[in-house]
Amino acid sequence: MSNIVRSSMLITTATFLSKFLGMIYLIPFNALVGAEGGTLYGFAYVPYNIMLSISTIGIPLAISKTVSKYNSLGDYETGRRIFKSASALMLVTGFISFLVLFIAAEPIARLSISSGGQEIAMSDAVLVIRTVSFALIIIPAMSIVRGFFQGYESMGPTAISQVVEQIVRIVFVLVSVFMVIVIFNGSMATAVGFATFGAFVGALGSWVVLLLYWTKRKPYLDAQLQKQRTSNHIPTKRLFKELLGYSGPFIIVGLATSLYQLVDQFTFARAMNAGGHSGWEVALGAINTYAHKLVIIPGTIATGLSLAILPALTKTFSQKNTPLLHQQINQSLQIVLVLVIPASIGLTMLSHEAYGALYGMENIEMTGVLLAWYAPVGILFALFTVTASILQGINKQNYTVFSLMAGLLVKILLNSQLIIMFGALGSIIGTGLAVGIAVGLNLYRIKVSVKFPMKQIIKRSILIGIFVLFMCIAIVLVKLIFGLFIPYEEKRWGAVVMLILGVGIGGGVYLYFAYASTLLERVFGGRIPLVDKLKRKFGR
Repeated sequence: MSNIVRSSMLITTATFLSKFLGMIYLIPFNALVGAEGGTLYGFAYVPYNIMLSISTIGIPLAISKTVSKYNSLGDYETGRRIFKSASALMLVTGFISFLVLFIAAEPIARLSISSGGQEIAMSDAVLVIRTVSFALIIIPAMSIVRGFFQGYESMGPTAISQVVEQIVRIVFVLVSVFMVIVIFNGSMATAVGFATFGAFVGALGSWVVLLLYWTKRKPYLDAQLQKQRTSNHIPTKRLFKELLGYSGPFIIVGLATSLYQLVDQFTFARAMNAGGHSGWEVALGAINTYAHKLVIIPGTIATGLSLAILPALTKTFSQKNTPLLHQQINQSLQIVLVLVIPASIGLTMLSHEAYGALYGMENIEMTGVLLAWYAPVGILFALFTVTASILQGINKQNYTVFSLMAGLLVKILLNSQLIIMFGALGSIIGTGLAVGIAVGLNLYRIKVSVKFPMKQIIKRSILIGIFVLFMCIAIVLVKLIFGLFIPYEEKRWGAVVMLILGVGIGGGVYLYFAYASTLLERVFGGRIPLVDKLKRKFGR
């Protein structure tokens, strides 16, 4: 396998594990705080994620690109200087963003629930937003360390710290929420407040891991500095100008999903009431918190790939190696398609079972349908992430601003009307249209900028579509046969069993055809060691 695939698999595995843990813990969390608790939780995290992206101003990934660029030129000292300067900058912007979110908590809460009824109190929304804001003090500076290691094409520190951060956060969240609700008989709002503070606690855990990595690797990094023979002697002011030139579009990529969610947060309740649709607090929690955790899991492949591919693409583009550049772009897009498409469509086919198994059967007729419609949008989220990363690698990062703004404008203009017409589904349709437009524009710019041929991508997509169709047929047959004696539509245990059967058999069918046709081998650039090992073990 290529270095890109190995690096992406490492970071993707860690990201997947982190997202999976983030989904699993919502099962007991939902049991403790319910649907309204999920909506309140979303009220805090959507503006938090936006402020986090703004506070880092895209610097962490820009650090990755800048360090990779100067390392390829043999100038390690420049990368170290910009790392130190960026770390200091992030401490300042992190504290400022904390103050902004803390002070702005009340107007954000007012916009979120105004005209939406009194199901969630204004004071509760203010509490959870202010509680989560403390994490902004330390996370931006932490992300700089991750970006520095990524610039050396070392994904281990990011991967391990990411998983540790999630584990520490989840343990704190579940223990604190359980104590507030069960032991002290406290309010749901207090419990969610503690849950949002978990972001700060998890970040502390991540810092410990990164400091250990830094201590271990500093002698090697210092040795490279001592051996350095060339230096560009670039003034710090000019370095920052270059870094900020790279970083602007990274902000946009980081903001993308949160901006779509913020549009929903500010318009959903009003539009639902205007259209005469009930249950907005349950529907918004399902879309922005519970279902969203499921939908973005397939997209972790794209997140890991985008982190892994950026330094390699930057290096190849700097060397003007067009054939290798085309190969890397081709492989990146195909990895996303071959893995994300079946995962997202499979989630659509098993939406009721997945939501019911994880979060319970209450309101399943609504929540299951919402997940079924939302799941395919995960393909677009993944494609936007990886195409944006490709554009950044070929120095067309400014175009991502245009593509996202075009999509966001569509979301803003159509969202309320779509919700009035179609209820909660309108929100998902609006997001799908917005992200689809952004992805289409990104792909067009990639094709034009480096004369990238799309023929192979189209052919592989058709083949993937055929195998996904076989997978869907298998899932339908599983439901028809096992549904005769498994009450998966009424009982939670039945949904769990059917989910396991559907994923196991449907996924197995897809993987069989993808492997037998050599699709996996061609996409990943070599044999799949795990599959070969299984074949030898079972004598095939």
